[in-house]
Amino acid sequence: MPFGMTMDRRELFLAGAATGAGLLIASTGVATAAPAKTGVAAGKHEPVPLPFKPSALTGISDKMITSHHDKNYAGAVKNLNKVELELAALKPDAPGFLVAGLREKELTYFNSMVLHEQYFANLGGNGKRSGALEARLGKELGAGAWEAQVRATALALGGGSGWVVLALSLHDGGLRIVGSGNHTQTLAFGVPLLVLDMYEHSYAIDYGADHAAYIDAFFKNLAWDAVEARYSRATKALVAL
Repeated sequence: MPFGMTMDRRELFLAGAATGAGLLIASTGVATAAPAKTGVAAGKHEPVPLPFKPSALTGISDKMITSHHDKNYAGAVKNLNKVELELAALKPDAPGFLVAGLREKELTYFNSMVLHEQYFANLGGNGKRSGALEARLGKELGAGAWEAQVRATALALGGGSGWVVLALSLHDGGLRIVGSGNHTQTLAFGVPLLVLDMYEHSYAIDYGADHAAYIDAFFKNLAWDAVEARYSRATKALVAL
């Protein structure tokens, strides 16, 4: 593991969002399987620490990654807790517009929490790739073509906001590259394998409007072991369905 990171901390991130909003999050298949997640009580979510030293990334500063983690991600967790408590306190005769609004915010903040955890968990590496998923991507999409598609999707979101996710569909077993304009656009029944945050809070401190340079830095810091581990567990889930 890079930067002296323990498997336990990586496992914690990889298992950080096991259910909800059509997302099945995978933990590592390299070591022992993570215990089954049973959910978190309403209003009790807690931010997960970064699984690497903030100063250890190349091209993404300590200030940038710390701000992203402590402000944007932790803020989503805090807001999710508040919304969940508001939902739990609703009376049976609560007006529909209030219920619908809170449910929309719940989905927004939950997905933000999940995707941020997956984003941070697939950083902290050296960008080198190998394994079953890498081989499959090369065979199905071309050795460099899949990365080019991820980059093109990310560039298309640059200057705005959204996520790029390489996912395994549990509906048909296919690999999908998904670009979403906000937190609530996810691949139904999909397992995020690689997650790239394209909200401006991910790169503006370091790169301003130069989102292309940030995308380069992301791939240089990609922890492919985490991506392969998610794929390993996702394929086991696919077989079990």
